[in-house]
Order: sequence, then C-alpha cells, then structure tokens
Amino acid sequence: MSLSTKTPQEHIDESPVWQDGTPANVSPMTEMQWRIWMLAAAGKFFEGMIVFMTGVALPLIVAEFSLGTFEKGVIGAATLFGILIGATALGSMADTYGRKKMFIAELVIFVFFLIALTVSPSFIFLALALFGAGLALGCDYPTAHIVVSESIPSRIRGKLVLGAFAFQAVGALFGTIIGYLVLYDNPQIEAWRWMYATAIIPAILVIIGRFFISDSPHWLLGKGFVERAEAELGRLLKREPQYPCNIKLSKVAEEENWEAKTSGFAKLFTKKHIRATIFASLPWFIQDLGTYGIGIFTPIILAATFGHNTVGDDRNVADLIENTMQGTKGAAFLDILLIIGIMFAILLTDSIGRVKLQIFGFIGCAAGLVLVAFSDSIGVEYRLPLIFTGFMLFNFMTNIGPNAQTYLIAGEVFPTTIRGTGAGFAASFAKIGAVMTAFLFPILLKDLGTAKLLYILAGTSLLGAWVTWAYRIETKGVSLERINR
Repeated sequence: MSLSTKTPQEHIDESPVWQDGTPANVSPMTEMQWRIWMLAAAGKFFEGMIVFMTGVALPLIVAEFSLGTFEKGVIGAATLFGILIGATALGSMADTYGRKKMFIAELVIFVFFLIALTVSPSFIFLALALFGAGLALGCDYPTAHIVVSESIPSRIRGKLVLGAFAFQAVGALFGTIIGYLVLYDNPQIEAWRWMYATAIIPAILVIIGRFFISDSPHWLLGKGFVERAEAELGRLLKREPQYPCNIKLSKVAEEENWEAKTSGFAKLFTKKHIRATIFASLPWFIQDLGTYGIGIFTPIILAATFGHNTVGDDRNVADLIENTMQGTKGAAFLDILLIIGIMFAILLTDSIGRVKLQIFGFIGCAAGLVLVAFSDSIGVEYRLPLIFTGFMLFNFMTNIGPNAQTYLIAGEVFPTTIRGTGAGFAASFAKIGAVMTAFLFPILLKDLGTAKLLYILAGTSLLGAWVTWAYRIETKGVSLERINR
C-alpha cells in the first residue's frame, strides 16, 4: 500500500489534528453520516411497527375472516417467513448490486405490499401481502446494518448500529399504541386495516430520502470502482472544516479480488468462515424462538389472562374489542422495557463488548420466562405482579443482550465481499426460529399451556448463552477491514 493512500475505513476513522500536530480527541459525524443513520433507523422502525402490530390486529383478523388455529398461525408467521426468505434472497443482492440500490428497492417493495395488505379481501391475499412485506423487511436486516456500519468510525460502530436497531423497539411500542388508538377511535372489526395503513406515507418519504445518500465506498472499492469509491467517500465525509483534505484510496488486495469472484453461500461454510457463520446464525435463531413468540402473542396472553372471557370462548364483538384493547395496553407498557434495554445496550456494547452482553442477556431472558411460567402455579393475588415482572425482565434482557447483539454481530463478523450474504443468511436462519414460534405458538399454547411452553423457551435461552460462549468472536472496536481476513 502506498504511503499516500488509505483504505475507506482508515479515512472514515481519521481524526483531525491541531496546528501543532496533536490529534483531536473527537471526530464528529458528518451530515451525510447522520442522514444515512436516520434512514436506516426508519427501516427498523417499520419492522418493529408492522411485526408487533400484528399481535394487536390478529384477534380482529381472526374474527373478520373466521380463521381457525392453523390459519391464525399462518397469519402470525407470514411476515416472519417473508423476512426469512428476504434476508438471504434479497439481502445478499447488496453484495452484487450495491448497498444503496437494495436500500431503496427494499422499501419500494415494502410499500407495495403494505398497500395490498390494507385492501386484502381474503385470508390468502392477506397472508401473501404479509409475506411480501416481510420480504422487504428481511432485505433490510443485512442492508441497513451494512449501510450504517460501512459509513461510520469503528470506535462508535456498535453504538450507532444498535442506535438504529433500537428503532425496532420504538416501532414495536408505536405499533401497539397506534393499534390501541385506532381501535379506540374505530371500535370495529375492520379497524386492523387502518392500523397498517398508518405506515404507508412515512415509508414513501423514507424512500425519497434514500435516493440522496452516498453509496458504500467499501463495496465500490471491492468491485474495482476506485474513482467512484473516492467520490462517494468524499460525499460521505464532507464537513466544515474539511478533513480528510485529500482522499486517495489504495488498490484492492489480490486476495480481496479473488474473494469477490468466488463469494457466495458456499464460502460461508469454508474453514475460514464457518466459525463466524455459526456464531452469527445459531444464537440469533435461538433468540428469535423466544422474542418473536413472546412479542407477537403478549397481547393475546394478557387478554386471555385478564380479559372478560378467555380467548377461544364464544363472545360478542364488544368483548373481543375490549379484551384486545386491554391486552394491547399491557403490551404497550411492556414494550417500554424493550426501549430501555436497547438504550443500555447502546451505552455498553462498545465498552463491555458484544459477547458478554449477549450471554448475560440470554440468562436474564431465561429468568424472566421462568417467572411468568411460575405465576401459573401461585395464588391469583400474586399472579399479575409476577407476570408483569417476568415479561418486563424478559423484554429488558432480550434487548440489552441477544436481540441487539445478534443483529450487531451478524453484520460485523464477515469480510466486505460476503458481508451482505453472511448477514442475510444469519438473519434468515434466525427467522426460521421466529416462524416456528409464530406458527406453533398458538397451537402449543392451547395444547401445552402457557407455563410448559415458557419453561421450554427458558431452556432454549440458556442454550443460547452456551453457544455464544463456545463460538465467540469479539468485534468490539475492530475495523471492518480487518475482520475475518
């Protein structure tokens, strides 16, 4: 490498110096870097909003289309199954067609299917629309992470990637609140359509914004587009006063050129990358077993526990609406703990590290689920406090630990040439767990009961802590250009 050239990350990590040559202690983010971050955060917001809003809308959808247990499971799992397919099938395209193109395309697909969702005339049409929206959200898993991580300094990468990811929790909270407000204003079975419709115009505005960001200089350089990479890096780092003053990128290494030609899913399972693949995928799969099952069905569990009648009994529309609203209010309160958890993750991930927080979080999730399960065997007067304490602990610990850290890790442990493919595969593998619980949860809830099901999920959380320790790769503060080389 020439002394006059640097890699994209070295330019991004560069700090200004005073006139006497002393390095400055701070390296402020540019306007473009913040714009990219906000537009990525918006995508995570829509994911949390749509996926968790389904928990509010599901009882109304079931009533409108007269769905049985199987069809109910399909609706609960449709979006997650779309994410499963989209994360790999579309997310990996970011390695082929570029980060920015897929960053835009995914949200166009999302809006199209969101509109279809609001006018769904039948169960089949509705399931397909939810699946299509999931395809787009799946693509966003690797793409949003990469777009942010490849544009910001290494020292704060964990904070800012998780800061964007935190908007999934904000979206989950807004989804339940909007669901409640729509239902309060329009207490009708078809109110679920208006719940989903609230996301359409904001999503269109985000699409427009994504046209005006810089493309990834890492990806462009990896494809051999040196001049374009230098130009896009200049756009990314434009600031006053300007630094770095001269942007000159080094040629791509011979090894990286070879990797670009041979990248693909098979490469994830080579001796060089298999540990990263397991570490990125398996704990995330285990985490999703609990997080999505609990997240989607919390309103239903609370409604069944504290509603006028238990879920499944014959009742009129007024009872259905009332129970749904009561469950939604409880779920909205619990979702606040998701936000608090992710705030702690943002503060701690670049100091404590990804691995320790993930293990700690898995153990905490197990403890929370055990508390909720145990409430089934104690007196009624203690049941409510124990259930809420358990769910609060679970929501807090999942977001300080595995829900946040698995997302962060999957976008960091692979080299640039297969980063989209690797992160996409990890997200897809994880969503197998999410689909399993979303589809099977209502069935198992009926057959096994709440307590047994939660004890099982507590056991899987402890397994997640062990897998994290066994295959650990700490990426705290490490340059993306040095990872898994």
